[in-house]
Amino acid sequence: MASATSVTSLADEVNCPICQGTLREPVTIDCGHNFCRCCLTRYCEIPGQEEPEESLTCPLCKEPFRPGSFRPNWQLANVVENIERLQLASLRGLGEEDACPEHGEKVYFFCEEDEVQLCVVCREAGAHGAHTVRFLEDAAGPYREQIQKCLTCLRKEREEIQEIQSRENKRIQVLLTQVATKRQQVISQFAHLSQFLAEQQSVLLAQLERLDGDILKQQEEFESLVTGEICRFSTLIEELEEKNERPARELLTDIRSTLIRCETRKCRKPEAVSPELGQRIRDFPQQALPLQQEMKIFLEKLCFELDYEPASIFLDPQTSHPKLLLSEDHKQARFSYKWQNSPDTPQRFDRITCVLAQSGFTGGRHTWVVNVDLAHGGSCTLGVVREDVRRKGELRLRPEEGIWVVRLAWGFVSALGSFPTRLVLEKQPRKVRVSLDYEVGWVTFSNAVTQEHIYTFTASFAEKVFPLFGLWGRGSSFSLSH
Repeated sequence: MASATSVTSLADEVNCPICQGTLREPVTIDCGHNFCRCCLTRYCEIPGQEEPEESLTCPLCKEPFRPGSFRPNWQLANVVENIERLQLASLRGLGEEDACPEHGEKVYFFCEEDEVQLCVVCREAGAHGAHTVRFLEDAAGPYREQIQKCLTCLRKEREEIQEIQSRENKRIQVLLTQVATKRQQVISQFAHLSQFLAEQQSVLLAQLERLDGDILKQQEEFESLVTGEICRFSTLIEELEEKNERPARELLTDIRSTLIRCETRKCRKPEAVSPELGQRIRDFPQQALPLQQEMKIFLEKLCFELDYEPASIFLDPQTSHPKLLLSEDHKQARFSYKWQNSPDTPQRFDRITCVLAQSGFTGGRHTWVVNVDLAHGGSCTLGVVREDVRRKGELRLRPEEGIWVVRLAWGFVSALGSFPTRLVLEKQPRKVRVSLDYEVGWVTFSNAVTQEHIYTFTASFAEKVFPLFGLWGRGSSFSLSH
């Protein structure tokens, strides 16, 4: 039995050039080409043609032929029939047992127009007589090509999604690591604080205990002194009361010495709490100053470890556009329409008025603050760029070029993404904090005064990045701070 591939190749040789289907009632014209009788008949039917004997041209070679000259090709018809028989046998050999639900015959054909599968009985029925009917494998060929194209596109899109999944999973793992680190930092810092607080509590309570004992001791001494004084005064009072009750002769006996003894008696007015002890009590709150200082250090250290690390940024004069005037400490820049006499090095920007920081980052979490002072019509661009960013010629400020920046202009702020986005803010920022999380891929901008979030870019960093600063407009300037 012939193989399915060889049978298919033979079937391709007996296709009608007009309908591209298997020849039906093949006829031959003067030039020798073969066509389906019905296809050639329709080809010869020219609208408005009154002389049927007028010469036509072959659909393939364009040789003239007479409409009535085509002859039945019985030998070719037998070949077509044998080929179809071989194809049917080949399909049976493949074990495809799907039967036509209407006639119960095996399905071998496919109607292109109605997109239905047909058995032999269906094919010979009048409903599909004028349609393009192919064997299943022949009809499946073009669809297989379309499926292959779809598969190529879908696989490409799946790969892109898998890359996104991998990138985002890495970002999530970095964030989880950061959160775990922060958790340990919080636990460690609070454990240290708890130990310090316990120690300080013991110290302060011991001091209060000593104060309490000293107060009770002075209270005991005071009570003893006051009791003695009261006792002496009570004795004098009783003596005078008794003297006063005696007759005149007895009252006047030694009266002067008695009165002198009472009049010269000085009353001591003791204090329950000594001045020194009172000062110690008043000075006790000063003992809590180390606690206050430690709490301040604790909060600063905790916030430092949980937040971004302040970066020390200096402007790089080797990259500065000639219209930017840098301060001697490389912390400030001012725009000038007058070009500076700067050497044209490969590192220097020559079209966009920008400057880079002297140092870049290959990891970590960093933050810096930019004070912006814009004149009317001025603008300032802030963010980060890849180390290999183009320095010469026009440069489009967008992530695709390795640039993640926002632009502060007179009256509005824009994020320069793939398409610039104008941002709605409560207040035009004059002091902007730029924060970089290299591993996660975040470039965040916020108002350093109000802490209002401005914008966050998400990227995937694989090489060194540098802080970038752009400036435009006479009278506009910026300065750097932590």
